[in-house]
Amino acid sequence: MYIPKYFKVTNIDEIRDFVQKNSFGTIVTTEQGKPIATHLPLGLKKQGDDTYITGHMAYGNPQWKTFETCENVLVMFQGPNAYISSSWYSHENVPTWNYQAVHVHGKASILEKDELIEDLAIMLEKYEENRENPVLWDKLSPQLLESELKGIVGFKIKAEEIQAAYKLSQNRNKLDYMNIIDKLQNEDNSQSKEMAELMERRMNRNEANE
Repeated sequence: MYIPKYFKVTNIDEIRDFVQKNSFGTIVTTEQGKPIATHLPLGLKKQGDDTYITGHMAYGNPQWKTFETCENVLVMFQGPNAYISSSWYSHENVPTWNYQAVHVHGKASILEKDELIEDLAIMLEKYEENRENPVLWDKLSPQLLESELKGIVGFKIKAEEIQAAYKLSQNRNKLDYMNIIDKLQNEDNSQSKEMAELMERRMNRNEANE
């Protein structure tokens, strides 16, 4: 991923937090030179000094069969994104687009059944814990779980390279930066509003650290 120096993120804790919050990712592998992609909810797991992306896909999805032959698997995560009009600047310029993206490269392997069950239980807990009637692993019938397990394949991807780009108008002066936030907040678009909140938090954090 091409990352200009203004937008490069290297803080691994910040990147892990981003992946946890934006966990619906895209896995890309190749088969005979042809890219294959699947969009999935994914987990993040630390084992010692190593970081793994975990998840599962349908047994009928042929992509999992490429894990054995594909030396380098790419996983992509995205945060909010928004169009930035150059009319919001105090000087003449061209429009651009703000976004957040993380790419993880690594080698994939298939999870054993007990590893898959552990990963599924963690995923259910993450997404169900704040529900009124949470559907957790130990609340589901063994018959249903055994049946469902036969239809999926679990996997983990050992992160060997992590790239992160947060393009949040960091290269703009303070006047333009604050005007961009104001304009985004008034856009009739949830992504734009989320980008405005993100930029404002970044500004407040940087001012607090000065």
